[in-house]
Amino acid sequence: MTRFVLRRVGQSVAVVILVSLATFVLLHLLPGGAARAELGTRATPSTIRQFNIANGYNRPFFSQYVFYLNQLIHGNLGYSYKTNEQVSTLLAADLPKSAYLSGLALFFTVLIAIPLGTYQAVRRNKPDDYVLTGFSFVGYSMPAFWLGLLLIYLFSIYLKWLPPFGPQAATVSGAISDPKGMVLPVLTLTIVGVASFSRYMRSSAIESLAQDYIRTARAKGVTKRGVLMGHMLRNAILPIVTLLGLSVPALMSGNLITESVFNYPGVGLLFWSSTTTRDYPTLLALTLVVAVFTVVGSLAADIAYSLIDRRVRYT
Repeated sequence: MTRFVLRRVGQSVAVVILVSLATFVLLHLLPGGAARAELGTRATPSTIRQFNIANGYNRPFFSQYVFYLNQLIHGNLGYSYKTNEQVSTLLAADLPKSAYLSGLALFFTVLIAIPLGTYQAVRRNKPDDYVLTGFSFVGYSMPAFWLGLLLIYLFSIYLKWLPPFGPQAATVSGAISDPKGMVLPVLTLTIVGVASFSRYMRSSAIESLAQDYIRTARAKGVTKRGVLMGHMLRNAILPIVTLLGLSVPALMSGNLITESVFNYPGVGLLFWSSTTTRDYPTLLALTLVVAVFTVVGSLAADIAYSLIDRRVRYT
């Protein structure tokens, strides 16, 4: 187990380094170079020269990359000339709010999807299974922006129960103090998540219920509840563990579409606004952050997978 963890950590570090290299190369492929992209087309040659010296762009490529890595290690993700702030400052302000939004949605998704998928597996090919499967397909195929607009029309415009936008607070504590504003963004993400997670859970539960150990448990007189909770669930939940690991990037970096629809000031909305204003340092920093969280989520899923299922042996 220790050898496996060390190997996976080494692989994860290698992937992060490769991603940082790709991000650094993209920075150099910007039209007119990084200086021109940041300072604009009206920047004078002297201003560009000063910018290149200040950011180390006058050095050889490998030396520039080492300087770039050193800046990343020390938490310097770049400077946004569009907002006149450090990118790390922008992330520190918006990342907790995105984590709060996605974390709530992920909690309710798991809370609903696991029992729902298990119920569908037990009631396989029954009318209620067909009905729930139909709703799952609708939720899975519906674009998040369209679902969000439908919810805004129903609950904000027609029924006038909820605000059509998320909390506009600058801090996560302000978002927590506005629960009504969180309902529609969380509901949008939860519906999409449940539609996906429940399908995986149903398929995995059906496969587990057909195994020999389930028939043996039933033959020994184990109750139906005991079979489901004590034998089936632990094995059927493994795909959900993988999905949870892959959900870490969304959990920590925000949801671009949902935050844009509900004007929720998180990292997703920051990415969108940076795209429209061509704020390249912020875009590249966000790309790197999402890549790091993806690697961390995949590593966490692998470790959790081996801990839950002791039959798994990594060589």
